[in-house]
Amino acid sequence: MPELAAVSAFPSAALAARYAQVRQQTEAICRPLLPEDTVVQPIIDVSPPKWHLAHTTWFFETFILQEYQPGYTVHHPDYAFLFNSYYNSLGSRVNRADRGTLSRPALADVYAYRAAVDDAVRRLLQDRADELPAVFHEVFELGLQHEQQHQELLITDIKYILSTSPLAPSYFKEELGERIEKLPSTDFPAKTEDNHSSFPKASWLAVPGGVHTIGLQEDGFSFDNELPAHQVYVADFELQNRLVTNAEFLEFVEAGGYQNFRYWMGEGWDLAQREQWQAPLYWVPDAAGWQRFTMRGLQPLELNAPVTHLSFYEADAYAQWAGARLPTEAEWEIAARFFQPDAAEGNFQESNLFDTRPLPTDADPARCHQLLGDAWEWTYSAYHAYPGYARAAGALGEYNGKFMVNQLVLRGGSCATPASHIRLSYRNFFHADKRWQFTGLRLARARS
Repeated sequence: MPELAAVSAFPSAALAARYAQVRQQTEAICRPLLPEDTVVQPIIDVSPPKWHLAHTTWFFETFILQEYQPGYTVHHPDYAFLFNSYYNSLGSRVNRADRGTLSRPALADVYAYRAAVDDAVRRLLQDRADELPAVFHEVFELGLQHEQQHQELLITDIKYILSTSPLAPSYFKEELGERIEKLPSTDFPAKTEDNHSSFPKASWLAVPGGVHTIGLQEDGFSFDNELPAHQVYVADFELQNRLVTNAEFLEFVEAGGYQNFRYWMGEGWDLAQREQWQAPLYWVPDAAGWQRFTMRGLQPLELNAPVTHLSFYEADAYAQWAGARLPTEAEWEIAARFFQPDAAEGNFQESNLFDTRPLPTDADPARCHQLLGDAWEWTYSAYHAYPGYARAAGALGEYNGKFMVNQLVLRGGSCATPASHIRLSYRNFFHADKRWQFTGLRLARARS
């Protein structure tokens, strides 16, 4: 079971206010969409926004209302089958790849479902929160954190959905009638050095090795995969003070990095050749250079912003080309605790950019920047259980533990992560081929 601060820290009024804020933010993310946008599923990794809206509601209905509200009747008897994600303990469900076939229920019905569940949760908090056991507060907080995870997925799924349209529409302002070939591209520099030469080069920062503790060490919520805190040994190493930029990755592209097997894992090379990868996801070539699909449609590639939408294979190939490597998960957390990043400086979901932004040119080269926010950082560590980890009993034991195989760990959060959702011990994880998230990299090397 995920851990939580003392129950007394969550009086019913504060809990109700936080619940309302999280639930309203999910709907705010979906507000710019057309109804047609909310049913599209172009690849298996992407879930339709309508499904996200319903699934996060099903979670509270299933794990909160059905468990802790006596006499509660489910909103619709078929919704458990439609909107269960992967909980085998709770019965059969629509296959993940078929979520885009759910033209019914209508979007209006899904919003009515959310409203009904929200009303029932508010009544439960008002009437019974003070008498409910500690486990209720743990599960309730898990529901809020779960919805914040889906907010990030919503943003990245919406971006992928919009990118598949020939109109290359903007999430922020509908641009009907403008097609890809008509979008301006004359502002894009033909050469990397044209507007990147004055941007500061990354500096290398020393991190002392030895025995360190990683995993959750602070009070408050964590997912079970962050526990237990334990000691690890690492040798002295160095870490770059910022994320790799689009301009730096463009050098790899222009140097033929996607055509040279010497930099690639064999499995990644085979995939890149099969899929004909030539650049990161969303990079679009034109006569002037490269453009990039963003939440504002196609835009000239912003050279000084961190590169994103990389698979692990691409991140590792770039690191090999650059004469460096990716940090391990332990090294990343040790460095983060050593440098103590200020989360207030991070670029998170609340900025409403839904994209990376350049580091200020006067950023201190002696400080480690962008550890939190902007882009999830691939590490060279398999996602597995920490020593002493034990799955929780029941359906919630399926939340993390069963995925601890054949995936890599990412750290630090992204521009789509809510600021209140991230912490230094947070472990994200994806298969090595995934590109649709805001995934980037930071270089590491042995200390010379």
